[in-house]
Amino acid sequence: MELLEKQTMLEKEKFYKLNFLKTISIILIIILLNSNSFSSPKEEIIINLNKTSNFSFDFIQKIKDEIEIGYCQIKYPRLIHCLYNNKKKKEIISTGKSLIIRNNRDNKFYIYPLKSTPLYYILDKNYLIKQIQNLEKIKISNDIFELNFTKQNNLIIVYFDKKSFDLKGWKTIDVYQNEVLFKVNNVEKNLIIDPKIFDLPNLD
Repeated sequence: MELLEKQTMLEKEKFYKLNFLKTISIILIIILLNSNSFSSPKEEIIINLNKTSNFSFDFIQKIKDEIEIGYCQIKYPRLIHCLYNNKKKKEIISTGKSLIIRNNRDNKFYIYPLKSTPLYYILDKNYLIKQIQNLEKIKISNDIFELNFTKQNNLIIVYFDKKSFDLKGWKTIDVYQNEVLFKVNNVEKNLIIDPKIFDLPNLD
């Protein structure tokens, strides 16, 4: 009888030990899975950029005390089309090589080499990814991440949303040496965009 009780006790101990080990194993697996699934803000922004081929958004632009609003479409690399909601019916187009600023009301326009403007870098997601990869630590300000880099002796700040990791805007210096703050809202990604909107317009 005593022998039987001892065997029963041993079997129970083995059973509890096995259950304990299984429980520990499951907990460790969960911890490992969670740690592997966690990505840093830098990695999340890069993943999001890689998944994005184009996006559309509303914007608010501030130059000095002047505030303008409108709607933009960006297609990587280096294509942008913006319509301003103002009396001049201003339009900005990047063909990838040239940047055209056009006043549709008076049919006045200005053309600049895109490479001479900060948009040359902001509109190139591969360039942004390299800049992010080279960062030791990404700066956090309020609800946004900041990417700072200098080109053509000018500081360029690119903002990313802290939750969605989408592009949230940028701060640059324009051709007239004015600070330009450009805020992005209501982002829609990977839509069907007519490529003709990025063509060089008829400037006659």
